[in-house]
Amino acid sequence: MLPESAAARRAATDADLPQAPGVRQSAITEATLPVAMPKTTPPAPPHPSGEHSDSLLRLIADSVPALMAYFGLPDLRCRFANQGYAAYNGHSAESILGLTVREAIGEKAWLAIKPHVERCQQGERVKYVREQTLPNAEVRVIEVNLIPHLDSDARRVGAFVLINDITERWRAENAVRQSEERMRKFAEATDEAIVFHRNGVIIDGNEALLRLTGYTLSEVLGLSIFSFITPEYRAVALEYTRSGREDPYEVTFTHKNRHPIPVEAVGKTMPMQHADYRVVVLHDLTARKKAQEREAFIALHDPLTQLPNRRNLMEQLDQTLAQAASRQGRCAVLFIDLDHFKTINDSLGHHAGDQLLCDVARRITQCVGSTDVVARLGGDQFAVLLTDVQTPDQAAQAADALLQGMHSAFLLDQQSITMSPSIGISLYPDDASTGDALLRCADAAMHHAKGSGRGNRQRFQPGMDGHAMEVLQQERLLREAIVRQSFVLHYQPQMSLHDGSLQGFEALVRWNHPERGLVGPNEFIGFAESRSLIAPIGRWVLHEACRQLKAWQDEGLALVPVAVNLSALEFRQRDLAGEIANVLHATGLPPRFLEIELTESVLMHQTGPVLDTLNALKALGVGVSVDDFGTGYSSLAYLKRYPIDKLKIDRSFVMDAPGNADDVAIVTAIIQMGHSLHLRTVAEGVETPAQMELLQQLGCDLVQGYLISVPMSAHDTLCWLSR
Repeated sequence: MLPESAAARRAATDADLPQAPGVRQSAITEATLPVAMPKTTPPAPPHPSGEHSDSLLRLIADSVPALMAYFGLPDLRCRFANQGYAAYNGHSAESILGLTVREAIGEKAWLAIKPHVERCQQGERVKYVREQTLPNAEVRVIEVNLIPHLDSDARRVGAFVLINDITERWRAENAVRQSEERMRKFAEATDEAIVFHRNGVIIDGNEALLRLTGYTLSEVLGLSIFSFITPEYRAVALEYTRSGREDPYEVTFTHKNRHPIPVEAVGKTMPMQHADYRVVVLHDLTARKKAQEREAFIALHDPLTQLPNRRNLMEQLDQTLAQAASRQGRCAVLFIDLDHFKTINDSLGHHAGDQLLCDVARRITQCVGSTDVVARLGGDQFAVLLTDVQTPDQAAQAADALLQGMHSAFLLDQQSITMSPSIGISLYPDDASTGDALLRCADAAMHHAKGSGRGNRQRFQPGMDGHAMEVLQQERLLREAIVRQSFVLHYQPQMSLHDGSLQGFEALVRWNHPERGLVGPNEFIGFAESRSLIAPIGRWVLHEACRQLKAWQDEGLALVPVAVNLSALEFRQRDLAGEIANVLHATGLPPRFLEIELTESVLMHQTGPVLDTLNALKALGVGVSVDDFGTGYSSLAYLKRYPIDKLKIDRSFVMDAPGNADDVAIVTAIIQMGHSLHLRTVAEGVETPAQMELLQQLGCDLVQGYLISVPMSAHDTLCWLSR
């Protein structure tokens, strides 16, 4: 019974409706309003004897926020209205008395509510909601109650009108409905498993949840979410939920077939009118965990033969020496090199060579004890750690067993191949007391075996370490190269997979050797580190790379950063941030065009100094990348702790992709992890269009490799840029 009058501008908002102190709109009901006349007596005009009661009735009616009126039957004339109702319809509480509903509210409003009024006239209690558009175009929502009034003989004598403005409640409920609908659509659209629960009791879940756990929705509804979490994580999940935390954490869910599923869970509390509920997003970590396990394995094992690698061997050798020292025991190292292996590769190809290496690895393992360690050092070189020997003869007997085990032919590509090894032997504590020294002595003995006709074993003797002179000669030449600056830089471009644009260069140092010509970094950087010569080489590389890039930029070219590799020794031994600041100032290169590439080993030790140095570099504006990512510890802890910009995926994971499923899984995990940590990813060693296409599909940001360009001299790089 609402008009479309000018007075509605005043009365249709909560601010304009009369408000009684302490009275909530939701608490207004027919039972609480004295205006709802007793059903036995129709309302009558005020009588002098009831003046006080009428005044109190009027005060109460005018104080409540609801609009109220009473209309008599059959003519529907107003017998009573509070100030709010009268003002809402453009009248006063006195002037509205005696008017019919139609006269009181206007023709337009009457036509809108007439069906409801007719139902009330028939004795039906009517409740409806309608929208009301005010003259200022504001839309309000009202709830109208029409309550028939019956006398003692059950005759209809009038109708009571109670109107509440429920706009805010309607908006809130509508927002909740829309929110729930959006949540439902999102839950069904995403591949992430989503479960809804209230106080731990599951109330809903999406299809991805059912695929992840193997259950149907009917099987999980009403059950506790914590019953699906494995016992060792249950207390953590309970505390996480009770405290309302919303940060991600890891737990293990149980699949219907009872196998565990590692997941990352993120819970959010969703406020509701009656009771809050939690929405939990579960991300399956199975692939990531397997990739991490694979990365950890590869870091300590040879990817071809699956044997322990050199690093793994040295760790176990150190442990064995410590145990031998504590019990005054002995151990031995056998250094094995295959004779004429290069001939196999040259004649039958690298595939046959790889097969032979795997066969040799199996035979060596079969010839030694279960507690002994067999490792591949690289190329065609293997080592065996005999963990417990009593006499030198026992080590010699083990070497003879290996020689005998290699006598039978190997079958490669339907061809019978014979292979002999040369074996060097060193003993602890007879020949050396450290792992490095033992391996070095065994290596020297192996070279003596080769010089003695190959296919035999030799025990280390003093004087066999003749390569010491070679070391001294190498050191002398390298020191002279540092003084004369006999180094050059080659530059390899990095391209964007998104649009093919040039994104940067990596500066790669070469030694202009007086006898061998240009020598790559793999042949002298490690030696320079071992002889404490790396610092001056690193300073030259840093300065030359910045100088050259600034020269190109002055010509309007290469407005991209250049990346410079730093070794762990350089990083720890130098005032790196101060030195880089000086180089940038001297060359005039803006800091944003310089990136520093570090290996994972730098970031694993001396956390405090490393963090201080990296923060100083970031303050300068210099970028930081992790080189050869995935070949070391690949710890997530330092990725979170340090200010890193890029992860460079090691070429060893790229070269066999997309044919090798394990490598594809590792590359996928690194890219996803990098993006989740807001790091750009760079794939090294890209040589084929298939590798490029795979990396593009996986979302890798940048690529570097022969498919784009080989490392080029400064002159060739300038020509490349000009083209």
